[in-house]
Amino acid sequence: MEVYTYSEARQKLSSVLDKAESMGKVLIRRKDGRTYALVPERLSGSPLDVPSIEADISTQEVVTLVRQQRERIRGWRQRAQ
Repeated sequence: MEVYTYSEARQKLSSVLDKAESMGKVLIRRKDGRTYALVPERLSGSPLDVPSIEADISTQEVVTLVRQQRERIRGWRQRAQ
């Protein structure tokens, strides 16, 4: 874990933040000996939060493609048995 003096952290704030991001935590020590931990905030997002895309395809076309793929998988499974 990296330990920075208050002055170093102030002068190199960007690199200190980068180091905290990569290591999970850095310490900042003041002249009087008090130490503070700098820890990046973890965003609590869902793994299902994905950006949307613009596609020129209708809902019915998507449903048809999904059904076709499911039929292909069922046929493959039956041949494998």
